[in-house]
Amino acid sequence: MLEASGMFVLGLVLLALGGDSIVKGASGLGQRAGLSPFAIGLLLVAFATSLPELAVNAHALATGQASLALGNAVGSNVANIGLTLGAAALFAPIAVGWHALKPLWLVLVLGTVALIVFGLDGAISQFEGVLMLVAFVAVVVFALSRSRNESPELREEIEAFARTSTDLVQNLLRVALAIALLYYGSRLVVRGAPQIGEAIGLSPVLMGLLPVAIGTALPEVAAAIAAARRGQGDIVAGHVLGSSLFNLLFVIGGMAALDALAMPRSFLRMELPAALAFAMMLYPVLRGDLRVSKGEGGLLLVAFAAWVAFELLLINR
Repeated sequence: MLEASGMFVLGLVLLALGGDSIVKGASGLGQRAGLSPFAIGLLLVAFATSLPELAVNAHALATGQASLALGNAVGSNVANIGLTLGAAALFAPIAVGWHALKPLWLVLVLGTVALIVFGLDGAISQFEGVLMLVAFVAVVVFALSRSRNESPELREEIEAFARTSTDLVQNLLRVALAIALLYYGSRLVVRGAPQIGEAIGLSPVLMGLLPVAIGTALPEVAAAIAAARRGQGDIVAGHVLGSSLFNLLFVIGGMAALDALAMPRSFLRMELPAALAFAMMLYPVLRGDLRVSKGEGGLLLVAFAAWVAFELLLINR
């Protein structure tokens, strides 16, 4: 148990370092290639911060642990809203001015509902997985096409996020280092997680849903808190929505497209409805005053803690 816990924690540290390195390297290489800093920043804010979770899920899938990967993908979505957004807003109120986030939120809600419907027969088919991947591509195209309509203030905020050295050698080294860190980090997490789960009575799917999802979210929580304190609310909200869409459409859709993905009955009754409920909590923010207050952040954290407690009470189900 102690050895497995050490591997797990070390893996999480390597994943955090690899995630930071890949974001900087990709940004530098993209700008060197002549891509717009705003377009690069938009994609990095929305999707690149989920690469550690993707590395874990890919390694879990490659080693025959699809349940762990499924739990991590769904648990990460709950953690994005309840833990990351809640903690960031608790430290500093979050103002949202990114207009494209409203339709992306609707895609997240509809996509979660579609996943529940797809899983009613006990599995997500390869065809349904391909549909989810197509939807993800459409989301990316939509987000980029709407970028011209965003305010100069938002464009500057996102460009600042992407700004880094464009030195070719430095960024190639960053990417190479990131690949190594993500590979070995995901390997350690996937090796340690089942042993820890067996010792404390968690199934692979619940191990992915709780410790793995929360552990991989912690660096993102720290980054979100820092962004919120700098007044970069759009960076926080963009990450929360973009990462959730990435997990839902790209990660789960990609797993199903490779091979039909079994959907546990309990997921249809509890975990996916919980993910949908947390997504619906964003409705007042995106349709109301476009602001997450400290009080609302506290409520999100309480809801997240209640969800974790509820899942732990049902360990033996």
